[in-house]
Amino acid sequence: MFESLKKRFQAVFSGRTDSILYSDLEPEILEILLTADVSYDTAQKISEEAKKRLPRQRKIAIQEAREAFKAAMTEIIDSAGSQPDLLSFDRKPSVILFLGINGTGKTTTIAKVAEYLKRNGKRTVIAAADTFRAGAIEQLAELSAAVGVPLIRHAQGSDPSAVAFDAIEHARARNLDFVLIDSAGRMQTNRNLMEEMKKIRRVSKPDLTVLVLDAMIGQDAVSQARTFFSEVSYDCIVLTKMDTDARGGAILSITNELKKPVLYIGVGQGLSDLQKFDADWYLSKILP
Repeated sequence: MFESLKKRFQAVFSGRTDSILYSDLEPEILEILLTADVSYDTAQKISEEAKKRLPRQRKIAIQEAREAFKAAMTEIIDSAGSQPDLLSFDRKPSVILFLGINGTGKTTTIAKVAEYLKRNGKRTVIAAADTFRAGAIEQLAELSAAVGVPLIRHAQGSDPSAVAFDAIEHARARNLDFVLIDSAGRMQTNRNLMEEMKKIRRVSKPDLTVLVLDAMIGQDAVSQARTFFSEVSYDCIVLTKMDTDARGGAILSITNELKKPVLYIGVGQGLSDLQKFDADWYLSKILP
């Protein structure tokens, strides 16, 4: 995971034994960040924050530079705020709405969250509120059966908000802990889709809204996040497909530019392949 990024940082921070002027190091670091899907503004901010921690007029040890960059990246990730702890939610049922365009892994993520909640003793129902694609409903039916949680579904083309409402009523009647709501995933610029998302939010009054993004698309993930936030708003992010050759820099751009924490990362196809995002773990993967 992040092997190409780690190797490039390793060449900088582990391949030298001499000291260096920061001005000589900065262009190299900026290039690495930009090629790792970190946006230009975020790369510049990391560099500026690192610079504040280092002397300007003398050479520095390479490990001193490494620690300054690590601290700068940590500060950027922390600036997005703390992650919610699903297991501490005490309202019954707690409602979680999932947003994201088709192909991000949203439906699979919902099943993974349901599996996580079940392992921790929480009772859950899933709402198949992406009623525009029969395939989405069938996929959720298979996944919910695999997890062993009930699914509320209507016919294809039904009102998505009605599905969400019925799932919430189902959970209330049975004193369930969580309702996980899928939603349609046409392109994020589709006006009808955004209006539909707003209606689902009004009806379901979610305790948490989660945007699911594909880590492999790099800066496009940041663009998607910005569009959704301007139209619908959300509380945190799940990044999927982190086990692939994703370059990993989108995490820094998202936390810096959107100020929304990354809650989980998807690290495989299995239902248990959902990992709570941890900044120390992430930075240990990219910085030697």
